[in-house]
Amino acid sequence: MFVQRLGKSLLQRVPAVVSRPLSTTHLLQSPKIPAPAPDFKGISVFQNEFKEVSLNDFRGKYLVLFFYPLDFTFVCPTELIAFSDRIKEFDAINCALVGCSCDSHFSHLAFIQRSRKEGGLGGLNYPLLSDYKKEIARKYDVLLEEEGVPLRGLFIIDKEGTLRQKTVNDLPVGRSVDEVLRLVKAFQFVEEHGEVCPANWQPGSKTIKADPKGSQAYFETAN
Repeated sequence: MFVQRLGKSLLQRVPAVVSRPLSTTHLLQSPKIPAPAPDFKGISVFQNEFKEVSLNDFRGKYLVLFFYPLDFTFVCPTELIAFSDRIKEFDAINCALVGCSCDSHFSHLAFIQRSRKEGGLGGLNYPLLSDYKKEIARKYDVLLEEEGVPLRGLFIIDKEGTLRQKTVNDLPVGRSVDEVLRLVKAFQFVEEHGEVCPANWQPGSKTIKADPKGSQAYFETAN
């Protein structure tokens, strides 16, 4: 089966990825920060219904768009469930979630309806977008062309549609919901207050005035 072949190829791919020369053309195609996020539109599954969604639907709120390799696999359901179980925390900060893979919307529906004990999602609190033609994954520069699946790319897009953050994991390792929430809150804090967030910033902790004189207050207490 394809899924088994993909799983067996994970560790075999790592040396090739490490030694692969950089391509200037490839780098130029990557979405830039800060710049308008690449537009997308497609059929999603939400609340057991098929619904078209687009980037424009999320204007006025933050959006976390994250890609995953395949339905009915191994790490993927753990990530999708982890985000779904924290949906109230994202709602509280006016941030939407969209998961995306290159499976069909029919596959997404079956994946959502399968129970968690059987490796499914047992329902989901945000849309799963179908990128069956692989166009969105290419726009966001996360598609593994040979395997035909996206890497674990995650993109934070602000309420104006500007890309603010991106991370890309190789296939074997899942992502941290806590870190995604922290980053969204940090960008929102900067927008609201005008101060910048230091390393390991958490809501309620000290921030820095972004000028030589004002920043001294932070450095004097932090060091």
